[in-house]
Amino acid sequence: MEKEKLWTKDFISITSINFFLMLTFYLLMVTISVFASEHFGANESTSGLASSIFVIGALFGRILGGKYINSFGRKKILLLGIFIMIISSIIYFIPGGLSLLMANRVLHGFGFGIAGTATGTIVAQVIPSSRNGEGIGYFALSMTLATAIGPFIGIFILENFHFNAIFVFCLICIVISLILSILIHVQEIKLTPDQLAEMNGFKLSNFIERKSVPITLIATVTAFCYSGVLSFLTFYAKENHVTEAAAYFFVVYAAAILVSRPFTGRQFDLKGPNFVMYPAIICLLLGLFILSQSETGLVLLVAGALLGIGYGTYMSSAQAVAISVAPPHRVGLATSTFFILTDIGLGIGPFIQGLFIPSVGYNGLYVILGICAILCLPLQHFLYGKNTPKKEKY
Repeated sequence: MEKEKLWTKDFISITSINFFLMLTFYLLMVTISVFASEHFGANESTSGLASSIFVIGALFGRILGGKYINSFGRKKILLLGIFIMIISSIIYFIPGGLSLLMANRVLHGFGFGIAGTATGTIVAQVIPSSRNGEGIGYFALSMTLATAIGPFIGIFILENFHFNAIFVFCLICIVISLILSILIHVQEIKLTPDQLAEMNGFKLSNFIERKSVPITLIATVTAFCYSGVLSFLTFYAKENHVTEAAAYFFVVYAAAILVSRPFTGRQFDLKGPNFVMYPAIICLLLGLFILSQSETGLVLLVAGALLGIGYGTYMSSAQAVAISVAPPHRVGLATSTFFILTDIGLGIGPFIQGLFIPSVGYNGLYVILGICAILCLPLQHFLYGKNTPKKEKY
């Protein structure tokens, strides 16, 4: 039997749109704090807030995007989010104070949350059902590549050009996304009167897809564990004198996902989610434990590869499951539910973990996070795995 075609024009377009939007997100996350410090004299705490306050806007964007994506239209929601991001990108050029920067970061995050919910919903529609795991895996790879390329480009521009060049680059990326969004074909879902009635009002079920919560809760724990790597790796590498290797950590992380993705995505579809999700959790916890003992650059990079295979594979698989268990007219809600909860895990992780660092150090922190990752194994079994056949049609 011939495989259904995955790499269609629409799949390539929506994956590219997602890549360019994520690229601007990660690029600004690592540079905007420097902008706040140099241009407004902000202290470390306030500079950090200028970076992280983006997540608050994204959270509200995902909540509203998930609720209205079908009634308003998937393509219209995508275009709305991108238009808001373009407006925000222009505001960065306007001279103003720190308050304007903070407000604009929230606006930028709001647009990003709306657009991100739309891309995650649209991609589920254009992927053939028989290649769902593989397709979501490649779509998630666009985010992974952005995590490696975005910070690299941001730091390069920061060191070689004026800061406005960063805003110009981001604006160009978002305009490219806009052009691709206009050209993409999106098949809208028409809601029945009963479905429209179900989606009316402000009850919790209109903002959260209940069927997607169990697998998303596990993904949230893994995101909490990984947030410690994102936030404290630089400090840890400096303490252990492996800063040169740390510069390549996320490159190795992305390369490991790139190499493993064709295998893991295909096995997800052939043998079911559990076949790849349990090994992914094991790779994640091994990566954290090895990271805790990274006194040489080679060990640090081995940890990066394991974390790439573990965290990268688990998150893309969990996203595929979260979408597949939802009814077709609630795929948008399932997408926003997944990202709302995992964003919370990424957001609160550094704050909570930072409270323990003075007592246990960075080595101890990664040991604790490795133990947290072990807990994902029974969570996976009881919240999802035990109720799932060995092989499923996705």
